[in-house]
Amino acid sequence: MSEPLTFMMGKHPAPVPGDLRYCKNHMWCRPGGDGVHAFGFTAYAVRLMQDVYFLEWRIEPGLVTAKQEIGFIETQKATSGLYAPVAGRIVRFNAALLEDPGTINLDNYGRGWLFELVGDPADTLDAGAYFAHLEAGWETTQRVLKGQINASAD
Repeated sequence: MSEPLTFMMGKHPAPVPGDLRYCKNHMWCRPGGDGVHAFGFTAYAVRLMQDVYFLEWRIEPGLVTAKQEIGFIETQKATSGLYAPVAGRIVRFNAALLEDPGTINLDNYGRGWLFELVGDPADTLDAGAYFAHLEAGWETTQRVLKGQINASAD
């Protein structure tokens, strides 16, 4: 287990718990001893999306490939597809999020989990490697965000 870290997004902290694994698409993975792993959005992703308004699953539980579209999300900032971070078999979606997707905003590392999957999380990152991934992309992310802000002001 890695040490917990905090990535600063300007003035906003994005916790990176040390007991989780991370995917480059900004999902966390909580490995399960029984081989069933829970996945959800990292604090970094939640901060970028801001308020989640709507969530829909586009598939039934079952086999998925890495990067396969599995759902759809609407937030204050964007509307986009949700993609499986690793290959495996989705065994359960968090049905409570269909009633209240805002739970993702309030408790992303707890009740805001997205789905459970049986698969190999070997391609996921530990907290330190995910933190380094965030650092490497932060300058580009800031430019994109500032471009969106400037475009919306025109």
